[in-house]
Amino acid sequence: MTSMTRPAITSPTQLFIGGTWRTANSARKFDVVDPATGEVIAVVDDADISDAEAAMAAAVAAQESWAQTAPRTRSEILSRAFHLIIARTEELAAIITAEMGKPLADARGEVAYGAEFFRWFSEEAVRISGDHTLTGDGKNRIIVTRAPVGPSILVTPWNFPLAMGTRKIGPALAAGCTVVFKPAEQTPLTALALAAILLEAGVPDGVVNVVPTTDAAGVVGSWMASGSARKISFTGSTAVGKILLAQAAPTVMRTSMELGGNAPFIVAEDADLDRAVDGAMVAKMRNMGEACTAANRFLVHRSLANDFAAELAARMGALTVGAGSRPGVEVGPLIDRSGRAKVQRLVDDALARGARAVVGGQEDPGPGYFYPPTVLDDVDARSDLMSTEIFGPVAAIVPYDTEDEVIALANDTEWGLVGYVFTQDIDRALRMGERLEVGMVGINTGLVSNPAAPFGGVKQSGLGREGGKVGIDEFLEYKYFAIPRS
Repeated sequence: MTSMTRPAITSPTQLFIGGTWRTANSARKFDVVDPATGEVIAVVDDADISDAEAAMAAAVAAQESWAQTAPRTRSEILSRAFHLIIARTEELAAIITAEMGKPLADARGEVAYGAEFFRWFSEEAVRISGDHTLTGDGKNRIIVTRAPVGPSILVTPWNFPLAMGTRKIGPALAAGCTVVFKPAEQTPLTALALAAILLEAGVPDGVVNVVPTTDAAGVVGSWMASGSARKISFTGSTAVGKILLAQAAPTVMRTSMELGGNAPFIVAEDADLDRAVDGAMVAKMRNMGEACTAANRFLVHRSLANDFAAELAARMGALTVGAGSRPGVEVGPLIDRSGRAKVQRLVDDALARGARAVVGGQEDPGPGYFYPPTVLDDVDARSDLMSTEIFGPVAAIVPYDTEDEVIALANDTEWGLVGYVFTQDIDRALRMGERLEVGMVGINTGLVSNPAAPFGGVKQSGLGREGGKVGIDEFLEYKYFAIPRS
């Protein structure tokens, strides 16, 4: 399961602070590992709290001038960054595959998806609007404007290292906010390559600062306690999100939280089976299942459960597993050893409770952190994987009998990011979608993510929305002027 040839790594490896590349004050560095082989592919500067303070100071110093920059100028910078990303698709895809593991075809897809956030928000930058009206008694004018929140903390996960960065940086810059950005420890190279592109696109010094570190708590905690940051946008686990919400309380900091998911994938008795299996492949196997939108619980009407399991197992079992840089590979490794061990632990628990492995079910010993595409049938609803985000290529199928039953099963979770419904009855589709306690619903599709749509969830899946017309709102404040009529 090793790569035939290793793609060249062309990303910077230093910190990016105040428009310059610099070494960490401590001179510490950390390894970036290829999850397909376990081999070190780069050594990156490891920021400490003093570096974090320098990044925040740079963002604060640049905030006033960036906020006053013409919206068209901000728009054109983001547009140039979009075109540079597209022009460097192969280079960026190779970096993503090397440090994160996804197959090159998927990495190219992420580059296209991630770039689109810069194009989308380049267009939104010139559409920030306000309001003008009169008070009810006609004695005063009301003028409402929008102003940037201010220096913003951005924290992203490893599973979509380019797209998670652009999804946050795009609206922040469009709104006129400067940023300090901490990428995931496993995938700093993509973020640093993105910083280089933004520099080339004309982002002024200090507007974007990228600080890789192995001390996430120390670095982000420093920013949260600084009193200078006015906003945090975080994508990651619910547990870490709760810590950050507590840290945001003392300064009443604006927060956006895109947290965990436990997506139900509902197949009604009248569903088109082929279409449902096609949708399941997308909803489950995008990024090897390492996505917060990944279908976690397949709730299939009992009349279709056996056929659905057989068809899905045939499709998943036929996928080619290997190093993402190899031609024809469809399933890469999981991110690290602990991620793979978690998946195996969840599968073992389900099997012990009576589930049947239709295909897969046993981790690959390596090298690399591979796990075979797995379909489990007759899963007990009390199994751990029904209440835990799997983050791996495992489809757990639970049969159901009635609509009320399946809605109760689907909503029996602390999370509420996305749900999927497959049926040929539009009334049923809308009715079930309305009853699902989620922020997004896929009707007869396994893909909901799009830069033009508001991405986010309810319950413990987070706060706020990213993308769409509302994505920029997370980085803007309202300001009201009361003006007497003379």
